[in-house]
Amino acid sequence: MGAYILRRLLLIVPTMLGILVINFAIIQFLPGGPIEQIIAQLNEAGNVTERITGGGQEIAVGDEGGYLGRRGLDESFIKELEQQFGFDKPPLERFLLMVGNYARFDFGESYFRSISVVDLVIEKMPVSITLGLWSTLLAYLISIPLGIRKAVRDGTIFDSWTSAVIIAAYAIPGFLFAVLLLVFFAGGSYYQWFPLRGLVSSNWHELSLVDKVLDYFWHITLPVVASSIASFAALTLLTKNSFLDEIRKQYVITARAKGLSERRVLYGHVFRNAMLIVISNFPGLFLAVFFGGSLIIETIFSLDGLGRLSFESVVKRDYPVVFGTLYVFGLLGLLVNLLSDLTYVWIDPRIDFETREG
Repeated sequence: MGAYILRRLLLIVPTMLGILVINFAIIQFLPGGPIEQIIAQLNEAGNVTERITGGGQEIAVGDEGGYLGRRGLDESFIKELEQQFGFDKPPLERFLLMVGNYARFDFGESYFRSISVVDLVIEKMPVSITLGLWSTLLAYLISIPLGIRKAVRDGTIFDSWTSAVIIAAYAIPGFLFAVLLLVFFAGGSYYQWFPLRGLVSSNWHELSLVDKVLDYFWHITLPVVASSIASFAALTLLTKNSFLDEIRKQYVITARAKGLSERRVLYGHVFRNAMLIVISNFPGLFLAVFFGGSLIIETIFSLDGLGRLSFESVVKRDYPVVFGTLYVFGLLGLLVNLLSDLTYVWIDPRIDFETREG
């Protein structure tokens, strides 16, 4: 198993390199880079300050009293911007420099914020971890028992009405469900049980430890429920179908013929085999909530996480943040997939990836 883990870890290097190559190549053909963004801002606003130029002087003003941005920027100033952002180097040199820095986990500094990419990601990480972790746990804690119950009582009234609820939940878009939660439970026309925005209250640091925990869960209840609604529905049906498939196999009939109790058959024999496909769905479910669904949920509940950061960085062409978050997301995805394989072995020791690959 150790050799398999080592091979998977070594494969992360060419995989991440391929991800960076493809995205870096795409970026070269996209219009509206950071230089163009700044030029557009200058032509609209007509002022440039130290935040942009890095110098201590304001770029303004000719004899006619107009800003330079309104009359066309000087070529030397544009070259200075290109040098500041590193665009005076050829693409291949910039890419190799970026890969060398990323190998040391040096992601540089944001073009438009006075903060390093690492600090920016760490600052936004708690929101995304909260949504991804708690939404996934909530989906599994509800879906697995419910799916098992539906499989055992397949075809009954319980199975029928729960299926109707699950299908309805799956059909409702996450953002629409989030809006409904806000309207009904967060200061809309009905109840004001939960806060409208934020991960914690403004006076969170003044609270006791117990009050901090309660305040945290009070704030994340609605975002987590909204994030897990679609995954809960899909995971429940997946669990039910997986258990139904195992229950109908010959070894279950044999176990029952030996006089084993239904509970022993279900949790001693069926559970381990049926849970394999459910566990295999964990990486996709976690990453979907952590990366994909977080943008809409963060926007609706006014949460400042990695989803909004990535979107705003792409819009602004803040390349260090774009590639930094892409690198972090890709690396986490590969590690989570490896963790999923290890969970396979933990649940069913009969699985041997090294023998399979051989």
